[in-house]
Amino acid sequence: MYVGALTLDVLLGDVRSLKQKRSAVRPLIAEVQRRYPGVAVAETGHLDLHRRAEIGIAVVSASAGNCKEVLDACERLVAFRPEIELLSARHRLYTDED
Repeated sequence: MYVGALTLDVLLGDVRSLKQKRSAVRPLIAEVQRRYPGVAVAETGHLDLHRRAEIGIAVVSASAGNCKEVLDACERLVAFRPEIELLSARHRLYTDED
């Protein structure tokens, strides 16, 4: 069993309040969940900053290759959104022996 974790640090476009941030981040999380129903997605950091967000994505799979494919696809989905700038992406892979 493999668990893949992806942490995305994103800069939001024209956002001036936490309310606008929520209205930008919620649809992003919903789209990742809709396109990839086997992953868990949540806003995991920068909760008090209105232009930054940290998105955490996790997937469980029988193969390391499948974990990497799914996480890469999720990263591309976020990176190609025009209103969001992807600042960094960190991939981690855990096995049942870790």
